[in-house]
Amino acid sequence: MQFTTDMKVWSMTNQSASDPGADPGSAPPHPTRRMFGRIAYGAIAVAAIGTATTYSVKAASSKGDLASNLTLIAPAGAGGGWDGFARETQQAMRVTRLANNAQVVNIPGAGGTIGLGKFSTMHGQADTILATGTAMTGGIALNKSPVGFENTTPLARVAEDYDVLIAAADSPYDTIEDVITAWKKDPEGFVWTGGSAGSVDHLTIAQLALLGDIPASGITYIPKSGGGEAIQTLLSGTTDFASCGFNEVSDQVEAGRVKAIGVAAPERVAGFEDVPTMTEQGYKITLTNWRGYLGAPDITGEETQQLVELLQKTRDSAEWKDALDRNKWTDVWQTGEEFTEFIKEDTSRVEKLLKELGL
Repeated sequence: MQFTTDMKVWSMTNQSASDPGADPGSAPPHPTRRMFGRIAYGAIAVAAIGTATTYSVKAASSKGDLASNLTLIAPAGAGGGWDGFARETQQAMRVTRLANNAQVVNIPGAGGTIGLGKFSTMHGQADTILATGTAMTGGIALNKSPVGFENTTPLARVAEDYDVLIAAADSPYDTIEDVITAWKKDPEGFVWTGGSAGSVDHLTIAQLALLGDIPASGITYIPKSGGGEAIQTLLSGTTDFASCGFNEVSDQVEAGRVKAIGVAAPERVAGFEDVPTMTEQGYKITLTNWRGYLGAPDITGEETQQLVELLQKTRDSAEWKDALDRNKWTDVWQTGEEFTEFIKEDTSRVEKLLKELGL
């Protein structure tokens, strides 16, 4: 496992599964026609967390401006969704001079729970924040993580993006109803792909199956590290359908390499108005891939407020609005008790879907 910042790379003796192309986990070396059972990330996460104590993010100052030396932890590999989110935040902070010395540190593995485990030990370290989101909600439940959101200080829910169901350009399926009709006839015969087991990609497929009266536990699912790998499996005929973040595959949809069948969003995505939502097609998918930030445990109320204000000023900047547009993210700013309650609801929803999947 590696911890990377803008300038340095620290190596560790215990290597853990990392995902360079998506938020959580990693794919198995060989595809399987059976539904994935529980993935043995738990032991990996615990071991890596223990080893991670050899790494020390800079000590926080309990006084002064926290923005003067801010660290953003992306609990995923370089190039993944959390990494992109953290680096867009970093760039907006730097351009606006809100935090000139902000740096990003990567702590990948196990659906973000390795990074979460390390972060939960940083008591009172107010100048370090952790990127979080739907993938971490799934990672905590799937890996039976010994730590959770309650071991942190929730700061803000910032943005969210939506999954899109895609197939090869020459696929005979054009609508969600086409897919569901064929899927019902052979529930285990169609092969799906997306991010790691328990990711929002996997959960979106599970929700679609349940709405179509198809047993979610019978889904044949091959996890991949991101949209690029998923597209390759579609083009090679290894899989039939993929569920991926729209921002991961929008260029390939635009180029006509793959076909977008439906997007799991409340309304059509700007620039791709010809792609109908799943809700329009009679299948209301409520899961979104939300992204936000957590503060370290035991920071003061004053420090919490300072961090929230810094994130809000970043979110209100023209640079961040440009990032939202480029990444096809939606602004969902939320803080305080409202954000804490959202985390509880998201946890309940994700745990229910994982149970339906038999995970």
